Amino acid sequence: MNQNKLISILHVILLMMTVIGLKNHVTILPPLINEAGRDAWMSVFWSAIVLLPWLLMIIYLHRQIGEMSFRDWLSERLGTVWEKIIIYLFVVYLMIMAAFTLRETMQWVTVTFLPGTPELLLVFIYIVLCVFLAATGVQGIVIVNVIVLVGVVFLGFFVAFVNIKVKEYELLLPFLEHGIAPVLRAGIYPASGFVELFFILLIQSQIKERMKWGYFAVIVLILLGLTLGPLIGAITEFGPVEAKNQYYPAYEEWRLASIGRFVEHVDFFSIYQWLTGAFMRIGFIIFIVIHLLRLDGQRKRIFKSVLPAFLAISLPLFLFNDRTFLQIKSQYFLVSTFVFFFVWGIILTLVSLKKTKKMPKKKVEQ
Repeated sequence: MNQNKLISILHVILLMMTVIGLKNHVTILPPLINEAGRDAWMSVFWSAIVLLPWLLMIIYLHRQIGEMSFRDWLSERLGTVWEKIIIYLFVVYLMIMAAFTLRETMQWVTVTFLPGTPELLLVFIYIVLCVFLAATGVQGIVIVNVIVLVGVVFLGFFVAFVNIKVKEYELLLPFLEHGIAPVLRAGIYPASGFVELFFILLIQSQIKERMKWGYFAVIVLILLGLTLGPLIGAITEFGPVEAKNQYYPAYEEWRLASIGRFVEHVDFFSIYQWLTGAFMRIGFIIFIVIHLLRLDGQRKRIFKSVLPAFLAISLPLFLFNDRTFLQIKSQYFLVSTFVFFFVWGIILTLVSLKKTKKMPKKKVEQ
């Protein structure tokens, strides 16, 4: 095993914190609050509890795949034809996921602080940067992630603490104002973030050692905190009615932040948080695509094939106006993401139970 090509479990935890954290911290908040109102925080716990059996399946698959790559394991279990079909399904959906993150990020950028800049120019520059990050490989990604995550975490705690003075926790009451049904329905939104733990299986051959269940539990707890922080913050700072009307509740919380009487308008820090988070998320997802296609280290092929494909998938999303895009994201895409990874987790668990001839495990594919 080539240790120089592998990453540690700590790197995996920090990577999931950034990649999935952006979605749970920012993307899911508007539909979650819109569906469950002041009880939205209950939906987060509800989804985490319901997904526990599914998470056990992922841990089981993690152990079954072992040191093999995801592609090699599929090939051994299902044969080359089915392996290629499944891999290309994952590649296409992962590209769509990255495209939605790009579209949402560019929408926020043009609405908040660069309204006069040509959007296509921003899109092209950002895509090139993300693909370049992905092409550096998993080691390059985790190094950049550790560097930017320090600032992201610090700023997250900063805005949480300075806004304590404007939070009114009585706005969380009464509990179950509209019954239990909205809480149950809204659970699908945080669940669409939690199921992205499936990413670990897709990069398993790059991880130094097997992850125990405790490490998965740590990631889930971190994601719970990343979701509940801005969610409860939005409800207690703006109230459930006003929070429902906001496109970006996490950003609006920054606009309330101030230090004493003389330091205000520190919301520019949110630019760093959002852009670096989206940069890492898009870059990592594109890396998974590169890894699944076995293009690791082949930068020319990556820029000739992956870059144009990502552009082709991303640009159509910019044809929709902002409101339509947000409706598509909330009503269809987040739900489809949950269904996609949840169903594949069950299918692959059943596949792993299929008996195969005993073969020596293949070495890690680099």
